[in-house]
Parts: sequence; C-alpha cells; structure tokens
Amino acid sequence: MTNEWNAGYLRVATACPTVTVADVAANVAAIRELYLAATSDHCAVVVCPELSLTGYSLGDLVMHAGLRSAALTGLLELAALTAVYQTVLIVGLPFAHADAIYNVAAVLAGGRIVGLVPKQHLPNYGEFYEKRWYHSWQHANTSVRIGAADVPFGTQLLFGVGNVSFGVEICEDLWVNHAPSQALVDNGAVCVFNPSASPELVGKAAYRRDLVRIQSAKLVCAYVYAGCDWTESTMDVVMSGHQLIASQGTILAERIPFATAERLLVCDIDIDHLVMDRTRDTNRAHAIEYTRLDTLVHPHVDDPRPQLVAHPFLPTAENPAQRQERLQHIIDIQAHGLAQRIRASRSAHLHLGLSGGLDSTLAFMVATRTAQIIGRPVAELLRCYSMPAHSSSERTQSNAVALAQAFAVPCTLIPIGQLVSAELQALGHDGVTQDITYENVQARLRTSILFNSANHWGGLVLGTGDLSEIALGWCTFNGDHMSHYHVNAGVPKTLVRHLVIHMASLYDARIQAILTDIVATPISPELTSAHTGEVSQKTEDIIGPYELHDFFLYHLVRWGDAPAKILALATRAFADVYDAATIECWLRVFVRRFTGNQFKRSVMPDGPKVGSVALSPRGDWRMPSDLSNAAVWQWPQVTQ
Repeated sequence: MTNEWNAGYLRVATACPTVTVADVAANVAAIRELYLAATSDHCAVVVCPELSLTGYSLGDLVMHAGLRSAALTGLLELAALTAVYQTVLIVGLPFAHADAIYNVAAVLAGGRIVGLVPKQHLPNYGEFYEKRWYHSWQHANTSVRIGAADVPFGTQLLFGVGNVSFGVEICEDLWVNHAPSQALVDNGAVCVFNPSASPELVGKAAYRRDLVRIQSAKLVCAYVYAGCDWTESTMDVVMSGHQLIASQGTILAERIPFATAERLLVCDIDIDHLVMDRTRDTNRAHAIEYTRLDTLVHPHVDDPRPQLVAHPFLPTAENPAQRQERLQHIIDIQAHGLAQRIRASRSAHLHLGLSGGLDSTLAFMVATRTAQIIGRPVAELLRCYSMPAHSSSERTQSNAVALAQAFAVPCTLIPIGQLVSAELQALGHDGVTQDITYENVQARLRTSILFNSANHWGGLVLGTGDLSEIALGWCTFNGDHMSHYHVNAGVPKTLVRHLVIHMASLYDARIQAILTDIVATPISPELTSAHTGEVSQKTEDIIGPYELHDFFLYHLVRWGDAPAKILALATRAFADVYDAATIECWLRVFVRRFTGNQFKRSVMPDGPKVGSVALSPRGDWRMPSDLSNAAVWQWPQVTQ
C-alpha cells in the first residue's frame, strides 16, 4: 500500500496572544512567538484574534494616524517573518483607505501581504460601538498601496493553500443572518477563518460554540474561530480567549474561556471528508465570482493527528442519560418503521426465527417496542420459532426459549435435523462434510419455514441480519438474507450489542439475566459444530473482528476513504488491540467480501435506516454486482 493517505489533511491553528492595548511592538512580539510555534508544528494556517496588532478595545485611539501607522509597520514586520516558513498568518488591524477606517484581517505568507479582508457587519448595539470608528466595505474588490506593493483589498477574496481554498470573515460577520461565509463557501472556500473579539457573558460560550459548530455543518466546511484574550481592556467588558475549530458539525478542538494553558490550538482538518460531503450534495450553489489569491504555501502533514473514534457507530453522549436516550431513539426508529409496515400490510402476526443470538434477540426486543406503539400485546403480535439442527448449542436454544417465555410469546419448536438430512441426501451430499452446502441448506430451510408459516397464519417474516452482515455478505442468499421487513438492516454489529444491553435495562432481573447471557454468547451462525454441545463456529474467527469491519465500513461508505487511508487510520485507532499486519489482513477480507456480495444487497428487503451509513439499493448504496475488488485497492487518495 502507498502512504498517500496523509495528503488529505490540513493542519490549522488558532493563536491567543496576550494583548497590550495600543502597544503594537508588544503585540507583534506576542504574535511572533505563537507564529513560530505554529511553524514548528507544521501548521498551514494560523489565525489571531480581531485587531490583534493593536488590541480590539482601543476606543477613540483608533482615530490616531500614528497608531495606525505603527500597526502597518508591525504588519510589514510580521509579513517579512513569513518569508521562510510554509505557514500562513492571519492578523487584524485598523486600516485607513479613502478617508475611512476599516477593521481588517490581513493574510500574510511568503514574506508579503497576500490580501486584506475588511469586516462587513459592524455591531452597534449593547456594548458595541463600532460604527463610531469603522466603515463597512460594500464595494467590489480593489487594491491598496502598502509599502512598495499593491495589495488586494475586499470581501470577495479567497486564499489558496496548496489545493485548498479558504476565506475570512470577522467576528460579527458570523452572527448575522446572511453571514459572508455562505458566499465564501459558494465560491469554493473549504475552510473559513474568523478572527474575533467576542465579550464573555453568562451562557455566551455555549451559544458561541453551537454557532460555530452549526455553521460548519450547514456550510460543510471547517470553521476556525480565534477569540480575543482576557488581557484586552476590561473597562466595560471582559474577553475570554475562547478558541474553536469545527468541521462538518463537530467541534474538533477547543480552548475554553479563560484557559491559562496552551495559547496555540492546533488541529488537523480532513479535507477529503469535506470534499466528499460537498460532492454528494448536488444542490450546492457554485459561484466563480471571487478572486482566489495563492499564498504559495504548500503544506504537507507527515504524521496527521486526526480525531479518531475506534467505534464510530456507538453513541458518544457526554453522560449516561444522553447515551440511553440515543439508544432508545434508535430502537424507536426501528419499531416505528415496523409498526407502519404492519399497519400498511394489515398483518396479523410477526414471524421470527429466534436463535438465541444477538441479532434475533434485537429483532425480538424491537417487536416488543412495536407492540407498545400499535397497542397490541406482544404475545398476540409475535410468533417465534426455534429451529435447532445438528450444530445448535444448548446455550443458545435455552436462551431463545427463555426469552420467549419471559414475554409469554409463543415459541414453536421445529427441529430441522431430519429435513436437512433428507435434502442433503436428495442432493447426493454425504450429510457429514460440513461444507457450504451443508451450512446453506440449514439456513434456507429455516427461512422457508418462516415464510410458509407467514402464509399459513398470516403476517410478516421479521428479518434479523444486521448492517455489518449485509456489508460482508455474511448471510445465505435467499436464506437469512431474505424477509418481509429487515428490521436490523441499518444497525451495525457493534451497535447491536449495546441496544440489547439498553433494552435489558428496561426490564426486571429475570429478563436482564437472559439478555446479559445472550450478549456474552460468542457470535455464531451455528451451521457447523465440533459436536460438543457448545458454540464452536465463531464468526469473528472466520471473517474477522466486527469492530474492525464496522470501522472499515464507516470509512469506506461514509467518507469514501481509500484502503490505504483506512488502514492508516485503523492502525492508529486500534494500536493497543491489533498489530498492523492483522488489521491489513482483515481489511483485505472486508474489501473482498464487500465488493463480492453486492448481488445480495441489490435484492435485499426493505428495512429502516438509522444512521449515516446504510446499504439499501433503493436508498444509500448503488454499486455494480460484478465490481472487481482490485478496483477499490487502486483508489488513490486525491485532495481537491
């Protein structure tokens, strides 16, 4: 595999320098220190707060030409500093042009001032009085003379860092109902940087955090916010140094208000993921009106530090109550989908093969919730069938029967051993060799019985296979692969266990004990055995750990990551669990099985989508059934 996976990351930083109001030299020194720290960490862009060269809380001092001249001198000094570094610096200052003063952000790189972006929306309410001093720029881009250079000036500017375009808006620009960042993104900005001076008030930090997070989600961009330090003047307000880096609705990094620790907040943005989500949205506006200025900075992150979640499908709520709420919400999505299917089909019963395994147990528990929703006793709605064969273990069968009895649900015992032997004999099979025919005859017989029962008694066959099995094709075609409604189709295996545990917490000790033992039982289709009475065919020994496969699935389908990148990310996420060779082995199995089993997904039954990854051929995933898995391995990692 190649090591191209790291090309898709952009390392950015916010800086929170101490402020000495109206002392440009002191502020330049503070900014210089943080800029050099950012360069040593290979940051592509570092943004300082609003009016960072002079301090935001200048008041009427901003009218003094001498102070503004000193700010320009400091700006040129910082611009010269960038000449030998591959790091863009964004700083703020008051700037006079055509008999007006503007609050601007200067983008510095390669020893020069690349461009100046004036603030568009000036707050003039409450503690704010900006229209006393500043003008809002409402014109086309122009250029201004600074030193010996003509510098682009205007709000319709984008800046290039390698292949990535970014834009700048200043403080209040984010808070208005038509934020400039919308137009910046429409014109191609992938990242938006916001130098800000936002006073701290009770509850404002949480509001600010949500504002940045939601803007990054709505615009599908990275949003980098740098707030002023508390060393600003405290005459009437107090700043807090709140710094935020968000991407696609997630806060990736935060310097909390009044933090005394590190003044540089560094984060790696996954540009490939941003581009993937933008590419999916064909309704996005695309404009080519803004001018793109190349900073001539070409970043390269040798060792990205992405935020990794080893189990991306599991709830990440901050407290147990929120986690339980999220799990219950998933159950309710499944149950309401099933309830509507029952209403629409006017079905009298649900028919479920109850094996004592995780998936059929989850389907059973979803059926209990569905019964509550439609106002019918679950014992009347649900009919269960235990269909043991030669390889069924005592543990799973006893748990299946015990679970049905605990809810007073009828559970019919239909041993299928003789039926299996008869069909194998009719096929000329020796009935002993535990090959694929031996396994699939059992699976298809069970499904046949369920469908025939549904015909006989009326109702729907309830599917049990989960999203991970669908992805891997770990199901028998026209066997457990088929049902009338695939209630677990959107639930990956790593989540199934947690949903069952959640449902257990809602019931008494007897039911909890049954469900706890089911969760502790090794995952197995029980289609072959060592004839010991125990579970001997363990799925994860055959196809690999589900926690790895779910990680692979998430990154392949949700983000379109190439295998080289998935391998690199998984190696980091599971560094304490699996070695790199083991992870690559199972990744190759995943890609081979995922590409080789699309024909099963193409004819899979309906089932509810519960998360961002789904494989329904009618909804989220369409792929040729005859795709070669070699094609997937050849995907390069390309950043646009």
